[in-house]
Amino acid sequence: MEAEYNPHVIEKKWQAKWLAEKTFATGRGGEKYYLLEMFPYPSGKIHMGHVRNYSIGDVVARYQRMLGRDVLHPMGWDAFGMPAENAAIAHDVHPAIWTRKNINEMRTQLQSMGFSYDWDRELATCDPEYYRWEQLFFTEMLKKGLVYKKEAKVNWCEECQTVLANEQVENGCCWRCGQETRDKDLNQWFFKITAYAEELLAGCKELEGGWPERVITMQKNWIGKSVGANIDFQVDALDGVKISVFTTRQDTLFGATFMSLAPDHPLAAQLAAGTGQEEKVAAFVDKMRRQEISDRDVVQLEKEGVFTGRYAVNPVTGRKMPIYLANFVLSGYGTGAVMAVPAHDQRDFEFARMYDLPIIVVIQPDGEKLDPETMDEAYTGVGRLVNSSEFDGLENINALESIAAHLSVNKIGDKAITYRLRDWGVSRQRYWGAPIPIIYCDKCGIVPVPEKDLPVRLPEDIELGKAGGSPLAQHASFVNTTCPICSASARRETDTMDTFVESSWYYMRYACADFTDGPLDKNIVDRWLPVDHYVGGIEHAILHLLYSRFFTRVLRDLGYINFSEPFTRLLTQGMVIKDGAKMSKSKGNVVDPNALIKRYGADTARIFSLFASPPELDLEWNDQGVEGGYRFLNRLWRYVYALLPALNEVAAFAGAAADVPPKHAALRRKTHQTITRVRADVEDRMHFNTAISAVMELVNELKKYDLETARNDKLLASLLREAVEVVVLLLAPIVPHIAEEIWFELGYEGGVSYVPVPCVDPAALVEDTTLVVVQINGKVRERLQVARDMADDEVKKLALASAKVQKYIGDKPLRKVIVIPNKLVNIVV
Repeated sequence: MEAEYNPHVIEKKWQAKWLAEKTFATGRGGEKYYLLEMFPYPSGKIHMGHVRNYSIGDVVARYQRMLGRDVLHPMGWDAFGMPAENAAIAHDVHPAIWTRKNINEMRTQLQSMGFSYDWDRELATCDPEYYRWEQLFFTEMLKKGLVYKKEAKVNWCEECQTVLANEQVENGCCWRCGQETRDKDLNQWFFKITAYAEELLAGCKELEGGWPERVITMQKNWIGKSVGANIDFQVDALDGVKISVFTTRQDTLFGATFMSLAPDHPLAAQLAAGTGQEEKVAAFVDKMRRQEISDRDVVQLEKEGVFTGRYAVNPVTGRKMPIYLANFVLSGYGTGAVMAVPAHDQRDFEFARMYDLPIIVVIQPDGEKLDPETMDEAYTGVGRLVNSSEFDGLENINALESIAAHLSVNKIGDKAITYRLRDWGVSRQRYWGAPIPIIYCDKCGIVPVPEKDLPVRLPEDIELGKAGGSPLAQHASFVNTTCPICSASARRETDTMDTFVESSWYYMRYACADFTDGPLDKNIVDRWLPVDHYVGGIEHAILHLLYSRFFTRVLRDLGYINFSEPFTRLLTQGMVIKDGAKMSKSKGNVVDPNALIKRYGADTARIFSLFASPPELDLEWNDQGVEGGYRFLNRLWRYVYALLPALNEVAAFAGAAADVPPKHAALRRKTHQTITRVRADVEDRMHFNTAISAVMELVNELKKYDLETARNDKLLASLLREAVEVVVLLLAPIVPHIAEEIWFELGYEGGVSYVPVPCVDPAALVEDTTLVVVQINGKVRERLQVARDMADDEVKKLALASAKVQKYIGDKPLRKVIVIPNKLVNIVV
């Protein structure tokens, strides 16, 4: 063992050994445990977020191996998508070359961190042998009615020249480039995720206890189940034209006094035709189209609208209700039409006041009488129905069911359930993605590519234009093909699939990465899936995690798997913060992990990222914290080096607690207290920071003992060896390189990766002394450390002799002294 800690030599040695010996391959027996971190986009460099994320996952994987489990811990690359294509255009290089180069660089970086991946399972989603199966899923979903094509209003990013799913628009902007999106009408392919809306919502119950409550709530809200009624409103003077409305407040139907439609409602122009309002309506529609209002804007938005010139008939009152186009109604939710009840909806109230529309109260709260003339806001609470015909007097909550039944009986509406969730648009007008396996034939129509002809390979002999968009439509040898049904000339689909399709099932493919007879080897997948522990950022709470839950159910129904939820337990780690903001190139506050590793070594980078904060909280970057981690590893190394001659002369203590003399009992007690704390922190709470702190305390305790003392007392040396081995084993998942090297220097062969986690000797935890509290007239005045099971009279003497106790007793006579053994002395004066 060298006197100085040299992390670079040690880390390269053990990384090479692990790789050559395939140390982290599965198949060692034991209960399965599948640990997975969300795979990265190959940008070319890992960042501190990667270091933290993968260090957290690696601790769990290594620890589970030491618990005797057969651990699957793979790594791969989310390699398709707009970022690679945009970067390739910016650097004037082909996306395939850019991506594969980055994969090679990032693989080297990840290996330099000592992460315990089974690299034989590595996959990249841009590999045709991966996306061929994705294309097969597409064709099978098409046959099952879970894929369809339609012209739809989509979210369009001009900068990226492609469509975005609803989930990929954040505050009206593209989730990738940050540019504002706009609506555009395009023919698109959709996955029918809404067919699973109820099951996805019900499945959230199964996730409780394993997923963060915040993520479950976000998914529930995105699915957005609403229970209410569909109601048909006949348009006056337009025979046969009805406007359908979905509402959760059918109890307020008698108070509906006007109707609000989304500006892009399909009936907008027809309603205005012949009314003299055509120009005003057209101008308003055009204005709203340019504003691109999102659902996040409508609450704060100043209400604005235009009268269409038409009226709808309230089906229960017969009242003619003016129909407006309004800027706070969105076509993407419900039917794009709202029955406006200004007395009991704040947005309707503001609009009614602005356009001088009637307000009718239909719910009166108990003990109060609402007057429409004096109301300054809508009343949205509970109460009893008024002005509601035969329903007057009913509590409005009960009236929901009664009025829904009335609508159904009179064939003017019915009970209904709707969801906020919309089908997943998967068409992308970009090059770097998996081709959609569809052929268009003038005779046969839309034809899926047969399985025998898969994969439809993405051609690499292309040139990307600076303006973005896909060059596939101009690639004649790709576009021109023959119909697999009639052999006539045909054309291929030139859109590619959303990259989130690839990430919706990759975790299954890891289990059988070398399987060639199909997408999944069912027997192997059944052994490993679902993932036991998934680690990734909160930003994926809706996009990736919801899509993965949907895709798992689809593959279950297609017969590939036998489970419904992909991830049993989910950890969403916090961000890495520096100078008060998330690390990013644009803010100039990025710390390069390569520079960190080069200066301090991977173990220091790992211990800092794990010690500075619990995993679920943000980590504040601190240069002193990094230095502190490095100093601790140096102290540990120097201490073991100094004591090694004595340690290698003895075996670790394995006797009974009774065999340890009182003078050494504290050392062994501290050793086993540390085991207790670390196991609780890692196994129960995943608080690696407090686990590391506990080990540091034990190392500080060991520094009281030197080589000469250990050599002169063999029992002490064996207790010190036990403590050092405990330190090494508890730190092994956190700082594996230094742990491996010290373990080797202690004379062990075979490495530390599969050595069991140390077990606690309960007898060693029993303390020879105990804390006794001294109360005077019920108030705590002293705390005494006394020998355990000391005689009551002796405890009483110690308590009364205490200077603090004497101060409070003074010259007051003692009435009573009660001693509760090992706990309390109660003095009454």
